[in-house]
Amino acid sequence: MTLNSINQYGHDFQIKVISSLLTHKEFLTNIHDIISTDYFENQAQKWVIQEVLRYYDKYHTTPSLDILKVELQKVDNDVLQLSIKEQLKLAFVSSDEDLAYVQEEFTNFCRNQQLKKALMSSVDLLKAGDFDGIRYIVDNALKAGQDKNLGHEYIKDIEERYRENSRKTLPTPWKKINDILQGGLGNGDFGLIFGNPGGGKSWSLVALGGYAVRTGKTVLHYTLELGEDYVGRRYDAFFCNIDVSKIGFYKDKVEETIPQLPGKLIIKEYPTGRATVSTIEAHIAKCTTMGNKPDLVIIDYVDLLSGRRKSRERKDEIDDIYTNTKGLAKQLDIPIWSVSQVNRAGAQDDIIEGDKAAGSYDKMMISDFAMSLSRKKEDKQRGTGRLHIMKNRYGMDGQSFSLLANTSTGHFEVFPYNTELDDVETASLKHSATSNAYDTDVERREKAAMFAKLKTSDGNFTFEQK
Repeated sequence: MTLNSINQYGHDFQIKVISSLLTHKEFLTNIHDIISTDYFENQAQKWVIQEVLRYYDKYHTTPSLDILKVELQKVDNDVLQLSIKEQLKLAFVSSDEDLAYVQEEFTNFCRNQQLKKALMSSVDLLKAGDFDGIRYIVDNALKAGQDKNLGHEYIKDIEERYRENSRKTLPTPWKKINDILQGGLGNGDFGLIFGNPGGGKSWSLVALGGYAVRTGKTVLHYTLELGEDYVGRRYDAFFCNIDVSKIGFYKDKVEETIPQLPGKLIIKEYPTGRATVSTIEAHIAKCTTMGNKPDLVIIDYVDLLSGRRKSRERKDEIDDIYTNTKGLAKQLDIPIWSVSQVNRAGAQDDIIEGDKAAGSYDKMMISDFAMSLSRKKEDKQRGTGRLHIMKNRYGMDGQSFSLLANTSTGHFEVFPYNTELDDVETASLKHSATSNAYDTDVERREKAAMFAKLKTSDGNFTFEQK
């Protein structure tokens, strides 16, 4: 291999990188936090990098050739499998003569590849003449691999460990969830809410975004299913506590309430399958340059994004999209919330467990926090449901909570799972889950009658009319 080919960071250089990762644990440890499969243009090389990182995350060492051969048998694409074998052969027979140079140049390699990615993401901004947005993306690309921080020095940094608010979080509207998250979803974290169709997933995102706006935060809400205006009306319903189906009759209330909000909300629609994670990244950059740097990003929902490269298997594409979304949260140092469907079996469960995540169990594994929103047919009729903590990177999981939900206003009230809810005023008025100030007297009486007595029996809701 010539020096010139190495300097171009092309195929030969990338083989040398893979060789170094497979044979030198120290190199893998040093670059673990900055390497990305996006930096490798060959699909076979991407597979090797992905497997190396996955194995290292689990076992804290490099995989052997035998381990990789076992994982290789799971690849059902014969052409790709053959290509991977060839890449592994080249990597393991590669000499160490250029190792020092490759390791020294790795930071520049990352910066070079990230710059390529940034330029591709800037195409739409260029067409729009948004050079400030382009400059922001390129500047970030040039910072790739520049992290010189060795990390937390355990012996020296005792004071830092106990400094208040060392982990920045953004609270949710629900105290019990905040307690579990030790304050809320952290900056750089990716949170997921799984649920059955029509169960209130999108409304839960409105609740998260609306609460953040009420606390003075800037929220970017990306909608891939509903129109911008319709999502805006849902936020109107949330802020004004008026049924979304009736909000059009209370324009005066909307005009009175919305201008008083302390935060900012930008709702951006992308048609299903027309946007990628890079598309969202570019839009966030544009918003930032215009003075709207987000404190929270909401994507409704990630499964409807398109992958940068189409895969034979949609599962692989989805996993890549989720990985990139998590990476975006980490890169921007802001929390990202999204939702996902559960499979048909999960839609019938009182409590949706992690194995009911539709399409890929890896979705939950990629996320930092995941909870399920279970609302069967009878729950939708009654305005009830259950939240279940599926994964929590910052504490215990497995807890379940009873829920009152108003999917006309986006107001949810969370209770301990076995709590008796005897008093309709105690159970519902705080977030107006059962009563709306703008309902008619007849409607209020009907709702009060339905929720006059709400109990739990063996963990399930039962109703008794007075």
